[in-house]
Amino acid sequence: MKRVYLYSDGSSLGNPGPGGYCALLRYKDKERIVKGADPHTTNNRMELKAVIEGLKALKEPCYVEIYSDSNYVVQAINSWLDGWIKKDFKNVKNPDLWREFLKVSRPHRLKAVWVKGHAGHEENERCDTIAKQMAMKIKDEHAKADGV
Repeated sequence: MKRVYLYSDGSSLGNPGPGGYCALLRYKDKERIVKGADPHTTNNRMELKAVIEGLKALKEPCYVEIYSDSNYVVQAINSWLDGWIKKDFKNVKNPDLWREFLKVSRPHRLKAVWVKGHAGHEENERCDTIAKQMAMKIKDEHAKADGV
């Protein structure tokens, strides 16, 4: 099973507001960036969306080490998800995305690692920059569409 590193970050300009996400996938010396945006979202949704979209980009089952500065995402993956599944996501935020996460993560073996944000972690900083760029881009696109 290939070992892949997935670095991720999400951003929201307002909470809710325009948001962006970025996942950087690394396998040996190869890298791939997966990025996107949502015109009306939250920071937690973008943090999780980055992981989901990164996992979707994998073409075969892998051992995936996920690095995120989101305690919400890391704790959920490592500790909380089993309990949330047992209670069918009752009173859990973002159940649609957590269900999608479960679906796309099924073929893989995962380990989530928390990294301190804005602390010089190279891949986290790259993902943070791209996620913010995506959020600004969609904000600007919607402002132009609204004639602002």
